[in-house]
Amino acid sequence: VQLQASGGGLVQTGGSLRLSCAEAAQESVSTYTMAWFRQAPGKEREFVASSRRSGGTTTYADSVKGRFSISRVPALNTVYLQMNSLRPEDTAVYYCAAGRPVLSATRNMNAYNYWGQGTLVTVSS
Repeated sequence: VQLQASGGGLVQTGGSLRLSCAEAAQESVSTYTMAWFRQAPGKEREFVASSRRSGGTTTYADSVKGRFSISRVPALNTVYLQMNSLRPEDTAVYYCAAGRPVLSATRNMNAYNYWGQGTLVTVSS
């Protein structure tokens, strides 16, 4: 599994961005939990959102709940993160990941086997 993240950029407070994570090795990710994590400068990587295998449960960090939405398009082998009402504190490198964590480990980065290269999101105040 090879993941390629894209869609980052510079946006003003209150703006929106949509991140994409595509599987590039022609391997289906339909049986994987797909997730987004982020890492701000000087901070540890943190969980943002996840979507269990196609049609499954979505989970969000409290800090993004109601503003971010994760979705996946099986036909495109792609997962998206729609980010609305962006804040300066959302500034970070965003990483997509694939794995098969048990439900209780969904937010644990160590439960994911495959990672994309990261895409930078900068929110200006």
